[in-house]
Amino acid sequence: MIKVLVIDDDRMLFRLLQAHFKNFRSGAYELDWAETYEHGLIRLLTGAYAMCLLDFRLGERTGLELLREASEKGCRTPVVFLTAESYGNVDIQALEAGAIDYLVKGEITPRSLERSLRYALKLGETLDALRRLATRDELTGLLNRREYERILADEHERALRFGLHLGLAIIDMDQFKAINDTHGHAAGDAVLKEVGRRLGDSIRTVDRVARIGGEEFALILVQTDEASALEVARRAVLAVAKEPVPVGDGLLLGVTASAGVAAFPSDAGTAVELFAAADRALYEAKKRGRRAAVSAREVREGS
Repeated sequence: MIKVLVIDDDRMLFRLLQAHFKNFRSGAYELDWAETYEHGLIRLLTGAYAMCLLDFRLGERTGLELLREASEKGCRTPVVFLTAESYGNVDIQALEAGAIDYLVKGEITPRSLERSLRYALKLGETLDALRRLATRDELTGLLNRREYERILADEHERALRFGLHLGLAIIDMDQFKAINDTHGHAAGDAVLKEVGRRLGDSIRTVDRVARIGGEEFALILVQTDEASALEVARRAVLAVAKEPVPVGDGLLLGVTASAGVAAFPSDAGTAVELFAAADRALYEAKKRGRRAAVSAREVREGS
């Protein structure tokens, strides 16, 4: 069932759209209705809908404002504008705001509506795939280095503004080159994918895990001080080494990792300094014999 949200202050139009949907040649759709800007925005931000039909005028506010606000809050639901106006630059305004298509209310037919919905859903899938390619590591499916840097900068700014803690753990596989050299790159890839999965399972849903280098990962830990971040890193290191990784042909490889931890504001003032502090702690963990998690505080105090 494809869920579609209609945001429009005209109940009669919603009933007309319901009638049009019943005349579609194929596809099973479920329509929900929101008649105000506020109610519509709340529902749209749930992410529960495959697409949205959005009225260009919503009382004293506009659908353009709603779409811009939803986009700023991370909404990626495909939107088709509904407008009573068939002149001027309504189409340009809608597309610039992020809409995929627009329909003139007085000209809507079951055929034109179905065509627009199919187009919006297909284009939405394509855009999602492109966004994934731009933000995800191809091998592990984790966030890539560019997206990690963007999120870390955003979380640092939020922590700075609201006086929050922010933890960062840099995790590096121990002696990973030996795996590639001895067992081949296919085995190395299998190890990286499994380690990425284990790291993802070791953090909260509000935290982020990224692959930021060949065998290097990062955990962005929101509202987390250094002591708590160190505990998370220790659990992550244990999770990596908990059991051997299957790499094909019945072969199991034991793997370990080391971690360096730092936190804002106790260890750094900027996102760049935060990474540098965590990286120094990682270097110390390697010096101590690997398979360990070390904090920036330990490095400073020489403990």
